[in-house]
Amino acid sequence: MSWFNFLQETQENCSVSFGRGINASIAPDEEELFELSSEAFEKKDILNAYELFFQSLINFSQNKSNQNIILNKTQTELHFEMYQGLAKIHGKVTQESLYAEINIIKTVDASVAIKRYILERNYQLTYVNYFSDTEFIKLKLHQDNISLSPQKIFFPLRELALNGDFDKEHIKSEFKEIRLSEFKEIRLEDTKYLQKVEESELKVKYRYLILWIDELEKKVLTLPSNDNTGMQSFLYLNILFKIDYLLSIKCKIRHSLAKKVLEYFSNEYFTIESKNEELKKYLLELRELTYETFNKSFYKAKYTFNPIDKSSYDDIVIFINESQNKIRWYKHNRYSQVIPTIYEYIAFYSLYNYGMNATLKDLFHILVEVQNSSFFKDLGCSALYDEATQKLSKRSILKKIKNVLEQSSQIYASLSLDTNSLNFASLNEFSNSYYIMLKNLDFEEV
Repeated sequence: MSWFNFLQETQENCSVSFGRGINASIAPDEEELFELSSEAFEKKDILNAYELFFQSLINFSQNKSNQNIILNKTQTELHFEMYQGLAKIHGKVTQESLYAEINIIKTVDASVAIKRYILERNYQLTYVNYFSDTEFIKLKLHQDNISLSPQKIFFPLRELALNGDFDKEHIKSEFKEIRLSEFKEIRLEDTKYLQKVEESELKVKYRYLILWIDELEKKVLTLPSNDNTGMQSFLYLNILFKIDYLLSIKCKIRHSLAKKVLEYFSNEYFTIESKNEELKKYLLELRELTYETFNKSFYKAKYTFNPIDKSSYDDIVIFINESQNKIRWYKHNRYSQVIPTIYEYIAFYSLYNYGMNATLKDLFHILVEVQNSSFFKDLGCSALYDEATQKLSKRSILKKIKNVLEQSSQIYASLSLDTNSLNFASLNEFSNSYYIMLKNLDFEEV
């Protein structure tokens, strides 16, 4: 293999993960396994039913199992381990019941504040609950197998996994333990399987965090002095969604970012101006992060469940339409400086808020790659847009779209994309035509 071909293959197979969802593919026979599991449950063949169900949840990277679920079956029991971020689930299935638990923290290490938080969480959970034994505080799930099916067990297991992951991260981020009059980080249980993110990747991400915030401050100064509240909102919210998706920060920063976004959209008692000011203040706090603090907010983990609930494709189309209407308004009123940001905002907002099928998510990601090519290039991924020459790599973009279509052909037989309608004349024109293309997809399953 020539050096050029090797470099090209390395770029095409960029291994960096993005966003909060699962950066992996489902089993090619996932639907078949799910149906076989249903049939086994109907026949009361419980162990085989669970085994088939768990096999349908295993995900893959480059056709290789991520080992997010590990099974060990005997004649009378099925033991399993399942991974969801910081949560490692230990479980056992018998003919009569399913039991699964997550070790959160050692009982002796839990402060009164942590115990109070855990008690409050019990009132918010549907299928699972917290308890404490002599050694650990645990989150557990117990289900009788009398009338179960894959559909009925999916949601309890998902609640166990997602809440175990969330609470372990929240406890680590928001609480400290006091030992010998010193505040120290909480020590969580069952985290030895976590992997570190490469130093080279972290340095690129830190550099771009600072760069994006500096660019934002300069951009705000270019806005008109009057009637710029909406434009500021787009600028501030877009960078938060960009940080969440492209940097994939975890722990305290992720929690604080999500809190700021929630406050912005849910608090009806504050003006947009005051909300913008709060986002500005928060971003300046992020700007002051040292690299040493920043790199503590990353780890590699395995995931089984998507944390975002599935959304209707029609809802996403409606959001794109509404956003394009706003772009037309800004164009008509000669506020062109905010338009590239809104084109980015549509993609990042959608990836943050909507639970998409894997194909639509991949298509949105291609646009994100185009709009942020310098960042992807510095990570060692393919560059789809040259900012210096303002030229789009038409061939590479169309190849990526084709690959997504080929991977989804067995699921969505009627799915096709009108790539001939894509406008490669400029980045803005391309973004606009790409969204029009995304609004006309057929996701009817085979």
